[in-house]
Amino acid sequence: MHNIDKLLDKCESMTLLCTKASSHWSFVKFCFNIPLVLTSSTMCIINSISEDANAIKIPNIIVNAVSVLIMSLTNSIKASEKFEIFKKLSQQFMLLSQEIEACDGAVSKETYNILSLKYDNLIQDCSFEEIPVKYKIEVAKCFSDADRHIPIQLNGIIGNTNITKRLSGGKKDAMLSQLQQASQLSLMGQSEQAAQAAQAMQTAQMIAQGASLVNISTVPPKNDLTTTTATGADTKIYGAGENV
Repeated sequence: MHNIDKLLDKCESMTLLCTKASSHWSFVKFCFNIPLVLTSSTMCIINSISEDANAIKIPNIIVNAVSVLIMSLTNSIKASEKFEIFKKLSQQFMLLSQEIEACDGAVSKETYNILSLKYDNLIQDCSFEEIPVKYKIEVAKCFSDADRHIPIQLNGIIGNTNITKRLSGGKKDAMLSQLQQASQLSLMGQSEQAAQAAQAMQTAQMIAQGASLVNISTVPPKNDLTTTTATGADTKIYGAGENV
């Protein structure tokens, strides 16, 4: 059975994550654009109010150096490109979520494969290393608290690193056989303990009633004594613990 709800949860989580990432890089782009505007305005003002070119030489060098540094950082970080990428991914994941929600009732295998392929292609275009960790934690915690699925790239972000080893084939059968044997041995041990407890209880009841128990292993050796009665016949006297 195709779990279309699981795919929908992943698409919605990626929509939220890409939206947060695009907002982050939009703010970074804004932070780099403001200094460029200020430096350009400063250069314009300095060149306008001064008549001596030598007097504004050093200020122009400083302002130009700051502008070049900011432009170099902007080209290196590429905040504008990352903003556009995550904005586009957010829109595409949202469209895919709407397409999945439009599938009412049972989904055919072909339809599920097409939707899953679209999701995989979008995931491959997403650079998770460019997304701040705090946004990953927020999205992962939000969906995990609601018992909803998240992409595998977000597993371990909030500490859910308990991974159970998957057994397959002969290893799984061997493990089941060992568990069955252990269960049988446990039942046998419980039966033996129950029998010993019953025997001990029976012994205690016999002692309470005044019955004397004879330990066969400590019975003294038999001493057969023979006496002669008045009639001349031999009479055998049995030793202690011997049946008559």
